[in-house]
Amino acid sequence: MSNFFLHSKFDPAGDQPAAIKKLSENYHSGMKDQTLLGVTGSGKTFTMAGVIQSLQVPTLILSPNKTLAAQLFREFKDFFPENAVEYFVSNFSYYQPEAYLPQKNVYIEKESRINDELDRMRISAVASLLERKDTIVIASVSCIYGMGAPADYKELILLLKVGMIIDLKKITQHLVRIFYEERDFTLERACFRYYNDHLDIHSSYSKDLLRIGLDLDFCITSITKLQYITGTILENLDRTLIYPARLFLTTDDKIASSIENIELELIDRLQELRAEGKGDEAGRLEARVKYDIDMMLSVGYCNGIENYSRHLSFRKPGERSFTLLDYFPKGDYLTIIDESHIAIPQVSSMYNGNLSRRTTLVSHGFRLPSAIDHRPLKVEEFFDIADKVLFVSATPADFEIQKSEDVIEQIIRPTGLLDPNIEVRPSEGQILDIIKEAELRREKNERVIITTITKRMAENLTEHLIEAGLLVSYIHSDVDTIKRTEILRDLRLGKYDVIVGINLLREGIDLPEVSLVCILDADKVGFLRSTRSLIQIIGRSARNSEGLVLMYADKITPAMKEAMRETSRRRKLQHAYNVEHNITPQTIKKDITEILERKYSADDAKKTTRSELKDILQSKKTNSKKIKEMALLMDEYSEKLLFVEAGICRDEIVKFKKENAKEIEKIAKATAKAIKETEKIAKEKLKALKQDEKTAKAKEKTKKLL
Repeated sequence: MSNFFLHSKFDPAGDQPAAIKKLSENYHSGMKDQTLLGVTGSGKTFTMAGVIQSLQVPTLILSPNKTLAAQLFREFKDFFPENAVEYFVSNFSYYQPEAYLPQKNVYIEKESRINDELDRMRISAVASLLERKDTIVIASVSCIYGMGAPADYKELILLLKVGMIIDLKKITQHLVRIFYEERDFTLERACFRYYNDHLDIHSSYSKDLLRIGLDLDFCITSITKLQYITGTILENLDRTLIYPARLFLTTDDKIASSIENIELELIDRLQELRAEGKGDEAGRLEARVKYDIDMMLSVGYCNGIENYSRHLSFRKPGERSFTLLDYFPKGDYLTIIDESHIAIPQVSSMYNGNLSRRTTLVSHGFRLPSAIDHRPLKVEEFFDIADKVLFVSATPADFEIQKSEDVIEQIIRPTGLLDPNIEVRPSEGQILDIIKEAELRREKNERVIITTITKRMAENLTEHLIEAGLLVSYIHSDVDTIKRTEILRDLRLGKYDVIVGINLLREGIDLPEVSLVCILDADKVGFLRSTRSLIQIIGRSARNSEGLVLMYADKITPAMKEAMRETSRRRKLQHAYNVEHNITPQTIKKDITEILERKYSADDAKKTTRSELKDILQSKKTNSKKIKEMALLMDEYSEKLLFVEAGICRDEIVKFKKENAKEIEKIAKATAKAIKETEKIAKEKLKALKQDEKTAKAKEKTKKLL
């Protein structure tokens, strides 16, 4: 498949057709940066999809966090089911970076726990970029961190074709070199095995199994894609590519060449440290670097190899690392930055934090100075590589507006919904007023959001509203992500009438049931009550036809005035469009699973998962079938990005295998023995057939002579 084909039951409407057309024209005209200023509920995501279909170029969509990235990933998978839609976020379930705290003389070693499914998806994204033009990658800011050079990665790809004669020893050595593990029985991700004239490879980026059929001369007779758990044949292939199992690696010749440069840098640095009277630091550094060199020479890798990336990729001091962006085709792809007013500051801040931590490590002899050059991109480097950028936001920052050559507004919503009405009310008596308004909304089965300035105010207000008989919860930074998701889900379900929060209620939350937003201390000066923040908060009630915003304040600040002016301007345009096209505004109807990150609350999900696992374990099936069914369940959860539930399944499989290790080993040995016996019999039969053929030819020759 080489073309993007957008699937949707809706056609572009409102301002969407004009926005798609203009954004596409600007791209083709060579415009480098542009902004889509789309009001809340105007269908910015659908417009983004329309632009991708129009341009037909690979696209990177940068999202400010994993939650929004997962939501976008699901939406774009539905929009483009025939194309490669990939997910590239941090692959760590837990990550503690290497650090040194001089004040406490405490060294913190790098510690991480890799999420296997996220790691698979990262490699799958790279594989799709190298193989296909019709690729969309939904990424978090992890895409600006260092990776191996694309040229090195490509050089280590293994190509297998039907009809190719292979050297099995060299092939298996190469698989080990690109971090595939040889197994006798169970094939997990990034593993391979050879038995019964077949080479089975479970790649690092696919959930399916590849079976490479070989004849006696080790000529590839077939390449078959199999369903990993059941062994069902999915597809017969003429060729296949096996991609390395890690994104940071380099070729053997480059490792050998770079070692000399690492050793020279070590000599210079040791002289500097000893001249400064830092003998302990020099000793520590020398021991570490020599150990790492030994590891690289022996196995082509070492823990923390990324700290030597400048030497391994032959970059100059200060030169940037390679990143995911380098795997996109030069000058022929689009970068979309969603919620750009949040994402751009994140990109900007990453470099300085990394520089401070690594400089401390270098100063105290834990790393060579070149380790500083393994870093995220600077913001100017990001835009230099990204080439053509589309900023998307309801409230783009000054940076995006000034950088853009064109700003396209998307104000008209396909639903005909207007921006909400705004009223300013005095702060005196605000609690009683809020209670009265909330009760009116409850009678109509609608919900309320209240924003405050401080955590204490949020908690105190929650207590007052509960005492008044309302169902209320609060959200602030002390409430973890899963709990926040549960609270928002319960608000939609009607378990709560009101949610009280701070700035956490501004971006990326779609709650159609919310018809009232109350802003306390609207006249305070600061980030939480800036024009941009107020417009974001106002947008929370823009998905309901009864939307109303109440600002409680004793004066009207410039930020309030500008937010009200902009909202009024939009309302007039939206109303005029509705009148012209005879549209009656309708509240957006969305299933809960379309909006929140998780389908169930964490507790419900765990109960459901454990119940399903219990049913499998209590069945009368064989142990191998139980393991297969648990693995299928784990894959099902992973496919839905429900990694907590997938983790529960994984842990149960490990536990079950451990508890039944002897029986499983016994079955595995018996299976292996049967395979060897079958192979032996097959070889004997083949030998007999060849002998019979030889005898027949001899008889034929004798017959001719006679």
